[in-house]
Amino acid sequence: MQLTHFTDLGIRVLMYLTYSRSEPVKISEIAEQFKVPRNHLIKVVNKLANLEWILTTRGRNGGLQLAVPPESITLATIIKALEECNQLIDCENALCRLRMGCQVKQYLDFGLKAFYDEMERYTLADSVTGQTGNKIIEMHVKYA
Repeated sequence: MQLTHFTDLGIRVLMYLTYSRSEPVKISEIAEQFKVPRNHLIKVVNKLANLEWILTTRGRNGGLQLAVPPESITLATIIKALEECNQLIDCENALCRLRMGCQVKQYLDFGLKAFYDEMERYTLADSVTGQTGNKIIEMHVKYA
């Protein structure tokens, strides 16, 4: 399984926003920090805002802020919402001649459940501890 670039970027945006500072973070700052196209980042930010995980403020003094405590949201929750994936293959809509006698879907479903169960153990706060948290602070300091 490989996460989409959209999900990867969503997780990184949330991680970046865990660092609390007095002014909101600009989209252009995140785009520059992570070397991603601003237009793609806007789509990710809109999704995160719709999920009510970040606050967005328009205007000259606007920007982005984390809207939830980082310890209140698990990586499983984030990935499920951004990937919108509850199965790895869809045997009902696929024209597969093995559909009625194949065990692969069941095995993949077990594996996906195990993955999400493991990701349920870690929060956004957990993901920004240690060296990762230090790197995020360093990124903010360099940009300021």
